[in-house]
Amino acid sequence: MAKKIPMRQCVGCREIKMKKELIRIIRTPEGDVVIDTKGKQNGRGAYLCPSTGCLLRARKGKGLERALKTAIPDEIYHRLEEELKQI
Repeated sequence: MAKKIPMRQCVGCREIKMKKELIRIIRTPEGDVVIDTKGKQNGRGAYLCPSTGCLLRARKGKGLERALKTAIPDEIYHRLEEELKQI
């Protein structure tokens, strides 16, 4: 039997892709918003394609805010931009 591949939707472009292709951003139980590099941290997660276009779309449409149910500080967006440049 074939193993089921986890799929997630990007909050920027709204496309459904394989979970491991996307970047996971979480709101921790303490309320902090962090980039989950391992994909295993506890918290409410949102997924984003590793492209600047998707990040800009998610920021403009407030996709991350809606998915994480919290306000996203500018510093998180800047950190995400830096991380995307390294990929």
